[in-house]
Amino acid sequence: MSAAATAVWGRAEQQDFRSRVRGTLLGGAVGDALGAGAADLTFEEIRAAHGPEGITDFAPAYGRRGAVTAATQLTLFTVDGLIRAQVRRDTGAWHPPTDVHRAHLRWAATQRDWGPDERRKDNGWLAREEWLYARRDPSHACLTGLGDEILGTLDRPKNPTARDAGALVRSAPFGLLVGWEPALVLQLAVECAAQTHGHPTAYLSAGALALIVHGLARGESLDGSVQRALSALASRPGHQPVTDALKHALGAVRQGMPSPALVESLGDGRVAEDALAIAVYCALVGEDVRHGLRLAVNHSGASVATGAVCGALLGVLHGETALPPAWLAELEGRGTVLELADDFAMEMTQGPALHGPAVSAPGWLSRYPRGG
Repeated sequence: MSAAATAVWGRAEQQDFRSRVRGTLLGGAVGDALGAGAADLTFEEIRAAHGPEGITDFAPAYGRRGAVTAATQLTLFTVDGLIRAQVRRDTGAWHPPTDVHRAHLRWAATQRDWGPDERRKDNGWLAREEWLYARRDPSHACLTGLGDEILGTLDRPKNPTARDAGALVRSAPFGLLVGWEPALVLQLAVECAAQTHGHPTAYLSAGALALIVHGLARGESLDGSVQRALSALASRPGHQPVTDALKHALGAVRQGMPSPALVESLGDGRVAEDALAIAVYCALVGEDVRHGLRLAVNHSGASVATGAVCGALLGVLHGETALPPAWLAELEGRGTVLELADDFAMEMTQGPALHGPAVSAPGWLSRYPRGG
């Protein structure tokens, strides 16, 4: 966002935006953690383990309740990359896909290293968070796509057959660039998704999610945001499976009371467009955040992906105060998520007061270095 754009932010608008940013990141993490308790289980196995209603609360995963997976880890590094891109804009080095890629490479290092290396001063504060160094079932395509420093592009994408939800689940933050035009949000999201997931349905699903979040962050309805995303996708080669999945989600809303059977009619979430469709459907029909997220994770499929995406949608739609406090209290890394969310909101609304030709806040540039 430019300095001219930030000047129009009033106090109420800043507070609303910060609530939606917090809601997006916390909601996605809560949905991720809820889904982690159902990972790799069929719905029948979920009911056998947790009762006839299935997962209704955090279940132990990775040795604790409220544990998050690689979906949340990568989302946080996406946000870190977007902040760095804004900071680096002062230098004239304005290429957000590169800055996001560098951030994802910092995540990839957490999957190889035992802990942060304090000698790397250009890593910033997020890469020094010890808890992010746990390996939490990352997508194989994410690991291989970020296994070297070569930047995947739409012309030469990494993993051209990868169509799982590994890129989708990290893409909600692109939609929080509310000062950007929707076409630019879409382009950035698909370019960054192609850095690990080169199948069109994978990167276009990521782009569609970014556009839906973008509309919600600007105060649009969920249905209206989905319709806008469908219009934007129409000119993109390979869009049809994503378009069909989203239309199927909208149609399912009119097919009766929400149920696991209706959720499973949209797919199992193991490919990106199905995960997006399930998340959108559950966000549309959920009576509240708790109901929507429970619906999103109780099915025979990729509960982590559908929970994380649905949580991000509900969070940006309703803001942080709509999220269940009991779940937030147990959420792994909640302090880090909040800190990063507030930093993002501050950068997007008050960036010129933190860095630029006339001012330079050393503490901010230490947190988000221009190098690296």
